Amino acid sequence: MSEVRPGSRADRMRRPLAKDALKQLAEQHGVCVRPLPLHRTDTVTGLTEVVEVPCGATLAVKCKPCAERNRRLRIQQIREGWHLADEPAIRPDHPTEDVLALVRVRAHMEFEREALQYEPMHPDQRAAQLADLDAGIAELDEALGETNLRGHLTPKERDDRPRRKRSTKRRQDSPDLPRLPVSPRTVGRAYAGRAGKTYRPSMLVTLTLGTHGPVHSHLRRGAYVAPCECGDRHGPYDDVLSTPVDPASYDYRQAALDSIHFARVLDRWWQNVRRAAGWNVQYAGAVELQRRLAPHAHFAIRGTLPRRLLKQIAAATYHQVWWPSFDQPVYTVEKPPVWDVDQQAYVDPKTREPLTSWAYALDDLEIEDARPAYVARLGRIDARGIEQGTKDAERSIRYVTKYVTKDLTDQAKPRSDAQKAHFDRLHAELSILPCSPTCANWLLYGVQPDGAKPGLTPGRCTGKVHQRNTLGFTGRRVLVSRQWSGKTLADHRADNRAWIRAVLAGDMADTEQHDQEQAATDQPERYRFELARPEDPDVLPLEHRILRAVSARIRWRSTLNAARQRAPGGLSATASPLSPAA
Repeated sequence: MSEVRPGSRADRMRRPLAKDALKQLAEQHGVCVRPLPLHRTDTVTGLTEVVEVPCGATLAVKCKPCAERNRRLRIQQIREGWHLADEPAIRPDHPTEDVLALVRVRAHMEFEREALQYEPMHPDQRAAQLADLDAGIAELDEALGETNLRGHLTPKERDDRPRRKRSTKRRQDSPDLPRLPVSPRTVGRAYAGRAGKTYRPSMLVTLTLGTHGPVHSHLRRGAYVAPCECGDRHGPYDDVLSTPVDPASYDYRQAALDSIHFARVLDRWWQNVRRAAGWNVQYAGAVELQRRLAPHAHFAIRGTLPRRLLKQIAAATYHQVWWPSFDQPVYTVEKPPVWDVDQQAYVDPKTREPLTSWAYALDDLEIEDARPAYVARLGRIDARGIEQGTKDAERSIRYVTKYVTKDLTDQAKPRSDAQKAHFDRLHAELSILPCSPTCANWLLYGVQPDGAKPGLTPGRCTGKVHQRNTLGFTGRRVLVSRQWSGKTLADHRADNRAWIRAVLAGDMADTEQHDQEQAATDQPERYRFELARPEDPDVLPLEHRILRAVSARIRWRSTLNAARQRAPGGLSATASPLSPAA
């Protein structure tokens, strides 16, 4: 490399940027790089001050420290709930007599509303009385919302439309599944070992979609590299890896539809697992994208199930899409149907005839021999046992959460021209497929979307399914069952804060009293918060706030480490929470 003249433009361009240095320092110390300033007003004294909270981003491209903190919290959540020996379920309290009295009045008002439909009176008078009853019901529902009841007593909105019912009969082309009464237990089976030792193993399961055509792959078995479907042996960084061997025969439509409905297939899978196993199986996992651009999921399962049963469940799991048929497009993106103001519908650009409405298209599915528009299925399943407290368990937890801080397509970004062509071809297929009943792409298939309105442009639907950073998958990336650890992420954060306060207080035993004193000091109902604007005179520039936060974090970390060293008997590093909240 040639020498650069001091003071030249090239010399100046090689110098690191001050903002990059500040961002790197903040990331090293776990400080949020884009904190949110809030105005906190004390309702008693009237004092207003500026406080900062982390942005809470879950993706590293937005804020690496917050994303890493969220990943560590997920690791803590999976670790605490994977090999539980006791049931984490919390039984709800019985409702009080005051709550039951409100529910009783609500029942009488519902009865009176239904009886009013059969009273002989003028329609206008009936409508007026119904309006009065509905107003009273709304007031009573607000009163119930202020009680300690969890959830809603009735649906928020009344829907008088008849519900469409689908047959629950299993498909003839799918194997049957054993159906057992689901026991409420969530803890797996324990096995007795030698010398009175008890083993409580669990499982790590990977669910993969079926094949859409052969792809180039690097198959390594020890030192031996197996030949690919094309007959060649590819290296680990070959440009054609994960691309179709024959792009012309690769089923891009099925690949796109499987990605769109993969989240529904996972829901159906867990329903079938619990019905076939006979107990309330708990899980925690994440969805990732394979190199071939198909989503797959890794799950930690509490307890063990026979591998033969899991494979049987995977073969029998499917999701039927009861939509109007969309096999062949009727119109093109260049010449789509147009909106007719007079008919308030989309019409054919030549004949001016309105397209089939969504309700009428669903009526065609009510016939006895109707078939779903698409059936999504699972493919391969891999399962292996995991022992508690082993290195394999820790390695598996990080394997499940290794990509949760990245966007879905980040780890499968195309590098070569062949991989870019494969990515673009799949995205092009996703851009013209319907993603929901309200999708504008229904116009391409001669059907008006549900709740059609002017301005819909097929091929340019704004749904997440059609975006390049999701590539069809729009479900939740991290999936945790309700009774996994008996705690939410907020509960885990509160546990971490309580641990840190106990360490700084120098008393590791009496944490409950310290928590009560801290709660009495905070008094959250005393304060009112509102988002501050960057141009407010009391809000410092972002760089100043980050510098101050970095200094505070360094001092806080030094104080915490010193308090841990002073703890009676010392404190093991493994005893601390995995993701202490700032």
